[in-house]
Amino acid sequence: MSEMVDIQNERDTRQIEINKVGVKNIKCPLIVMDKKNGSQHTVASINMYVNLPHHFKGTHMSRFIELLNEFKHEKISLKKIQVILQEMKDRLNAEAAHFEIEFPYFIEKKAPVSKAAALMEYTCEFIAEKSDKEKFKVTVTVPVTTVCPCSREISDRGAHNQRSLVTVSVQFNKFIWIEDIIDIVENAASCDLFSLLKRPDEKFVTEKAYDNPMFVEDIVREVSTVLSKDDNITWFTVESENFESIHNHSAYAYIER
Repeated sequence: MSEMVDIQNERDTRQIEINKVGVKNIKCPLIVMDKKNGSQHTVASINMYVNLPHHFKGTHMSRFIELLNEFKHEKISLKKIQVILQEMKDRLNAEAAHFEIEFPYFIEKKAPVSKAAALMEYTCEFIAEKSDKEKFKVTVTVPVTTVCPCSREISDRGAHNQRSLVTVSVQFNKFIWIEDIIDIVENAASCDLFSLLKRPDEKFVTEKAYDNPMFVEDIVREVSTVLSKDDNITWFTVESENFESIHNHSAYAYIER
């Protein structure tokens, strides 16, 4: 049997380097670190890319899957991701590697009055790259409640409120817990959300939010104030999108430091 031709390794004459080439939206089980329980099993959507020098025609897509499969039973950590990135560079003869993981993260929350417990879901993402330098970013999206200060001030009865999505991305020197980022955001909102509420809980969260009105600008400033005081955090972004209940558009604010 004759040897199969490796088309990817053939020379390309167009002299155009590709910044990222690889595989996207790989679904697989994931084990992440959990502050309360040690670890948590979830399901991830993973993107893996490398750069491609101009003289190579293509990369070897199967090698991404082979590499990921070797780590399928291991807990994902910053150190482990750096190992995966180095393996991507070595096996694919690349100068830069990129690894992105998005996954739902669950925390059991107790209702404020009844103490009824249920799981809350948060969307998290790890983005890492390795070239001559290493970069790692954690992103967490936290749903919260906000009440409009202007509406409360001018209305004789009630005030309009909305559910908001606050997304925080951070780079840092040492380890940081997902739960700590979530706490910062929820403490900055008019009120945090719960999966399960009884009637006494509904009364509590409604009145708490009403007593603590927040513009979208207030949310990002409050979160930014806390993050700025943390010497462990070297860079961050905070964005909030408020899905307005009396408008057919969202209110939005963004800070980068």
